[in-house]
Amino acid sequence: MEWKILDNRPIWAQLQEQLTLRIIAGTYPLGSRLPSVRELAAEAGVNPNTMQRALSSLEGSGLVAANRTAGRFVTEDRERLDAIRMEFARSRMEEYLAGMETLGFTRDEAKQLLMEEA
Repeated sequence: MEWKILDNRPIWAQLQEQLTLRIIAGTYPLGSRLPSVRELAAEAGVNPNTMQRALSSLEGSGLVAANRTAGRFVTEDRERLDAIRMEFARSRMEEYLAGMETLGFTRDEAKQLLMEEA
């Protein structure tokens, strides 16, 4: 998955979201060790302090845990991961429905169109 940084939001928040997506998609499996701050920052092309802020935010959400001597690890809590996955799914659905409403579709029409495409 390629890093995508846009100008519309703080970089650390975009990194945090993209790391979360990588975790819930299984790029970084449960219990796995994450690359170091410097490795992730170099890969994303950002300042290590910015990546550190994104990772600290992930720690605050319970998705990542830090071990001072061994680095950061993805949580092993499947329920927490599933809850975050559902939060993302609901957010994406709301974005879809809001976009369709902008195009003049009712929610029912947007849902029907989605069902036809699935």
